[in-house]
Amino acid sequence: MAKLSNLISSVEESRTLAITSLIKKLKAEGRPVLSFSAGEPDFPTPKYISEAAIKAINNNFTKYTSNEGYPDLLKAIINKFEKDNDLHFAPENILVSSGAKHSIYNILVVICNPEDEVIIQSPYWVSYPEMIKMAGAKTVVIDAGVEAGYKITASQLAKAITPKTKALILNTPSNPTGAVYSKSELLSLAEVLKDKDIFVISDEIYEKIIFDGEKHFSIGSVDYLKDRVITVNGVSKAYSMTGWRIGYAGGPKDVIRLARNLQSHSTSNACSISQAATTAALNGGEEEIAAMAKTFNERRDFIYAELNKIKYVKCPLPKGAFYVFFDISETFGKKAGDLLIKDSTTFCNYLLQEANVGLVPGVAFGNDNCVRMSYACSMADITEGLKRIKAGLEKL
Repeated sequence: MAKLSNLISSVEESRTLAITSLIKKLKAEGRPVLSFSAGEPDFPTPKYISEAAIKAINNNFTKYTSNEGYPDLLKAIINKFEKDNDLHFAPENILVSSGAKHSIYNILVVICNPEDEVIIQSPYWVSYPEMIKMAGAKTVVIDAGVEAGYKITASQLAKAITPKTKALILNTPSNPTGAVYSKSELLSLAEVLKDKDIFVISDEIYEKIIFDGEKHFSIGSVDYLKDRVITVNGVSKAYSMTGWRIGYAGGPKDVIRLARNLQSHSTSNACSISQAATTAALNGGEEEIAAMAKTFNERRDFIYAELNKIKYVKCPLPKGAFYVFFDISETFGKKAGDLLIKDSTTFCNYLLQEANVGLVPGVAFGNDNCVRMSYACSMADITEGLKRIKAGLEKL
């Protein structure tokens, strides 16, 4: 066989997807595995959204749309950005893609050149480093540990910037930690970037899942940064529409123009039926979205309290999204039979085999002392899962 791409051969498979796939395989084999790996709400897509999709099918809205998204959806996105985020765009500033992940990939590819540097923080979403690599750039990681609330400071950002810095990726609320940057914290980061020719990719996919009176703030609304910020969002998380695969980006016209060109040769337009459903989602009421967020809050409170009762576990309080990212480093060096727990991967392997619980190792997110547990699942599964984790750790 001819030699394959060196670049793509160097890209790691998404660990979250790999673990989810393994758990599905184990379930198919009859194992009673409880999965807390996937960031996928267990709620059905709200009925009014599904009905809009059915209507689109019945109206034969099943053909190509314009590459950037069909006009009604672009209008809905513009209105959403203005209403929720104080962001003001024209249609040429918007691109609809096949998920927010696709949106971020498009943006990275069109802004980066070889040897450019893109700053991210650790813990980070698992796909950021690999997408940066595929864009030909280099990842620069700023550590944001539990003591810092999993958030970077302005001084850390200033120290990380070099003449090669092309972009900063911000994710608030955060996957995997649930950390939420306040307006004042984002303004302090913005001040560092004020006179620098650096893009900001603001990943705001979890903006509607936020707790304890925290308020989401979009850094793109800072006047002196608005021409350098690309704001990415989508409907997967807040509207429980993961499989519909719609994300969107709003940003500088020149960046969006190139991203549209890239998409026209790779995937072309996002699914027409999903675009119709997304239009309904963004134009619809927020009652069901608020109800889902309330349930996530209740689950968050329960899982946080119970995890911190378990031996060897230290769990900070997440302020948004639907994950807990908890420290299990006290288990390192302990054994269960012949198995030695030495890192987050062996910890997760142990719980999968011993307790039939699927978690994601923190090393996938840049912090090997922790693991991620999603609570985008039923309270019954959470309750049983915590019992299994407790029993498994008591055997060490």
